[in-house]
Amino acid sequence: MASNLEFVRFPAPDGVNGWWETLPPPPAVTTLSSELRYDWVVVGGGITGLCAARRLAELAPDATIALVEADRIGRTTAGRNSGFFVDLPHDISSESYSRSVEADKADVRLQRHGIDYVRAAVKQHNIDCDWRDDGKFHASVNKKGHAALAHFAEGLARIDEACEWLDEAAIAKVTGTSFYQGALFTPGCSTVQPAALMRGLAATLPENVKIFELSAVKGIEDQGPNKVLSFASGKIVAKRVMLCTNAYAATFGGHPNGLLPVYTFASMTRAMNPEEVQRLGGTQSWALIPADPMGSTVRRLINDRICVRNHFAFRPNLEVSAADLAKAKSLHQRSFDRRFPMLKDVELEYTWGGPLCLSVNNGALFGRRDDGVFEAVGCNGLGLSRGSASGKLIAEYALGQDNELIRQLLNQPHPRSLPVRPIADVAVSAAIWVKEFSAGAEL
Repeated sequence: MASNLEFVRFPAPDGVNGWWETLPPPPAVTTLSSELRYDWVVVGGGITGLCAARRLAELAPDATIALVEADRIGRTTAGRNSGFFVDLPHDISSESYSRSVEADKADVRLQRHGIDYVRAAVKQHNIDCDWRDDGKFHASVNKKGHAALAHFAEGLARIDEACEWLDEAAIAKVTGTSFYQGALFTPGCSTVQPAALMRGLAATLPENVKIFELSAVKGIEDQGPNKVLSFASGKIVAKRVMLCTNAYAATFGGHPNGLLPVYTFASMTRAMNPEEVQRLGGTQSWALIPADPMGSTVRRLINDRICVRNHFAFRPNLEVSAADLAKAKSLHQRSFDRRFPMLKDVELEYTWGGPLCLSVNNGALFGRRDDGVFEAVGCNGLGLSRGSASGKLIAEYALGQDNELIRQLLNQPHPRSLPVRPIADVAVSAAIWVKEFSAGAEL
């Protein structure tokens, strides 16, 4: 049985996205401004929606497909993250070896499936997005962090995944800083300039996909066997709809769906000059994740900029304030200064935020929502890899295909419902504060 849908949360100004701003000007935009008809409409132009539209077009080349995005593709969430295509679980369980090993290996297969799909598109179309298969470093700053990495290494050994230990001198040779005491290198992670990737994926979609940007869907109503999507200046009548809206699908109140929009923040420096590059040393490009998940993620980019990400805030309305951004920039500056005292004159040029779509039980929404409506929502902090996999697989599922990965996503738990507001707000904000406080030196 189908039901009408109303959209109440849309991308809002949340800082200046350095990934977007350091790209050339975007192509001209096409907005929805009339009444049109399509076989399929994909709602959401992030990594999930882009992969869903691509796969639909590949499998149904005669179908007409519209991809609609409320903002510009690459300027919002999917183009605001730190650019990690993570192949491994962040926290490999130590409970019940047989069960956890099976689940962890399934996660790895799913995430690599998404990475492989996007990598193939990047290579096929020569998308200029600084795609790198260089792996990532999990770095520690004290004994507590080293113990966490040792536990992680044990988990990797149980699922037959390779890793390599680096001592203080070795990780300093990579990063140019003596801040870290050691690191664990995992080779399967890919990194990317996320805004450039999103633009490139959009520009190379098959010809039977039409993109509409700055075109927010206000609601979806039934009209006989069809769906009518309403916009500010037009509408689309479609046979089927695919929802790929991630955090913007979160609902609270009478019928909460358990999705948890948590903002995280990043800053990017100006480009270093040759003397500053020499002063820093290290390798020209690297990607580092902290031993504590609430610590600072750091990337050195090929364009001689450094990106720092830390700080989380529960913002259920998917909006951040100037005070949020100022606090985030202050924290980023402190983290940058601690790691790179030799770069005291290198300013943070851009600061921005972006919402993660989390759930308390790592659940997600995947499958058929209603008659003619499908959804792939919720990536739990692994947006690029899980989003690309779930986007590809929801298209296959909607077209009647069946495989092991589709069944895996269909069988995953739904997000566990949260307490009513404002209890949920207080509980989530308190949990974030405690976790950030415990991260300590990792920030």
